[in-house]
Amino acid sequence: MFLDHASRIVVLRRGRRSSLREPWLLGFVFVGGLALGALLPWHASSPASWPGAGGHPTPPSVSAIRDDVPRPVLRRGPDTVLRQSAEVLRVIDGDTFEARVRLWPGLEMTTRVRLRGIDAPELKSACADEFDRAQAARQALETLLAVGHVAIFNVGPDKYHGRVVADAQTPQTPDVSAALLAAGHARPYQGGRRGGWCAIASR
Repeated sequence: MFLDHASRIVVLRRGRRSSLREPWLLGFVFVGGLALGALLPWHASSPASWPGAGGHPTPPSVSAIRDDVPRPVLRRGPDTVLRQSAEVLRVIDGDTFEARVRLWPGLEMTTRVRLRGIDAPELKSACADEFDRAQAARQALETLLAVGHVAIFNVGPDKYHGRVVADAQTPQTPDVSAALLAAGHARPYQGGRRGGWCAIASR
């Protein structure tokens, strides 16, 4: 799945917007922004309701950050894990969603996020059973992310242009990938060739 023309990097400068439409650069720019942000001494408190966070700082919702207030978006806790707030725009399938993320004040990015470590059935399937599974997986991911206050972390470039790979969490789900695995909507995936789901259905 490739990033469509709506994906962009938007740089805010003196109240004006300029866009860069180079899909193959997006993943690397995203990761580069994370790396640079990790060097900055940004700290903030986070809601204690985040599961698995142990009180470590996590970011607020992107929509809650005003452009005219120079607040940090990246949050770094004692565990050194960087978490970024992600405003989910749409769920594409059972393991991928599109989100708008502010790398730091004045720089935001809209990209597709592939969940790390899992593979869900494809909507463009070869059999009816896989299609049904794919619809169920997408619905499950929509339900998990609908809670809001989504954060992504462990972000890296994906093999497909314009997409990143990352873990995701919400206040109710510390590991979205693990939740999908536990519910049977996905299977472990660590790269390489992916097998079809139709063969599983025929067993």
